[in-house]
Amino acid sequence: MEQKALMTGPEVFELLPQRPPMIMVDKLYNAGKQCAETGLTVLKDNVFCLDGHLIEPGIVEHSAQSAAVFAGYKYYLCGEKPHIGLIGEIKDFHIRRLPAVGEEIRTEVTILGEAFGMSLVETVSTVSGEEVAGGRIKIFIQE
Repeated sequence: MEQKALMTGPEVFELLPQRPPMIMVDKLYNAGKQCAETGLTVLKDNVFCLDGHLIEPGIVEHSAQSAAVFAGYKYYLCGEKPHIGLIGEIKDFHIRRLPAVGEEIRTEVTILGEAFGMSLVETVSTVSGEEVAGGRIKIFIQE
């Protein structure tokens, strides 16, 4: 049974400061206090799609935008517009394989710590349950 998304398409886009063609998350499956899960179906016209696969910069951008959607959802629940976040550091990031066109990449974002406008998150991305990428991202939030 397929899991129903909490938000999709245009609803998710409202949680992001990015605009097409740079949108790299099309679903928010769930969001709790410390973690969330997002999704992206890889389409052939994706700006980061090459030779039928989502390439490395697209996977990293998807992971960062997954964290942004999670933060944006928290702002949404408080009645605020999403704040702009800047990647401060990407650490211990690994990519095991490139998702193909038609596959959905699902990413779990876990907040490891927050202080002084900075968040440290860990991401784990899977395709059909197989881990394809993950790592730690330090994000600075502009107030």
